[in-house]
Amino acid sequence: MNTETDVLFISHGGGPMPLLGDPGHREMVARLTEVAGKLRKPSAILVVSAHWEASVPTITSSARPPLIYDYSGFPPEAYNIQYPCPGEPKLACQIYQALDQAGIRARLDDQRGFDHGLFVPLKLMYPAADIPCIQLSLVNSLDASTHLAIGKALQAVDYDNLLVIGSGFSFHNMRAFFSANTSEVQARNQAFEDWLEETCADNSMPESERAERLAHWDLAPHARFCHPREEHLLPLHVCYGLANKASDAHISATILGKKSGMFYWRIERLG
Repeated sequence: MNTETDVLFISHGGGPMPLLGDPGHREMVARLTEVAGKLRKPSAILVVSAHWEASVPTITSSARPPLIYDYSGFPPEAYNIQYPCPGEPKLACQIYQALDQAGIRARLDDQRGFDHGLFVPLKLMYPAADIPCIQLSLVNSLDASTHLAIGKALQAVDYDNLLVIGSGFSFHNMRAFFSANTSEVQARNQAFEDWLEETCADNSMPESERAERLAHWDLAPHARFCHPREEHLLPLHVCYGLANKASDAHISATILGKKSGMFYWRIERLG
């Protein structure tokens, strides 16, 4: 029996703005809708969100997680968004066991809900909210190699038709989002996006080099301008650690005036 896993790193935009009709998110909304239309409907979804950090990788294990409106300063409708998808405790246990077997200390959490890194993109992609979901945290050390190792450990999860989403943002400089988009800013943004596309999508690049580049991502052109803090990039590291190959597709979108990237991998294993 073959098992198939779809892996997708997405740039998820600013808070609830993609769901509020913000014009700066139109391309993002279109791309996520297009991607969902091309994928098989998953049996379950695992989301690695940039908006959850813990001392060890932590997995939601409730059968009915609530939503966490982890943003502020938005109109009332932003706090009435609903996405009543079920949890998937059995999958959560598989994730825990895979991490444990790889020597990575982890934790199950049956109290935490889903943050907007999950419910905003999934409401766009799968609005029926009928697919079981779980969420996996980042580790608050924000160490790149740690997150590559977490992704590698997830290779042991045997769950057919799973969709793994790394929910982050390939550009995440909050000051730059709301400052003048000068030619210098655009050049810095583009240089890092070009590096990221080459790193993740170049089929000729050895996997050892690809992993090394991602482990030392901060040496990329204008890396710390594009990511003063790396939490929105690290879901990509988990995705690559799981896939361990060049991406099958690169998707580009301009979000809030900045060039942003998304990457897709399909993994097939012989059972």
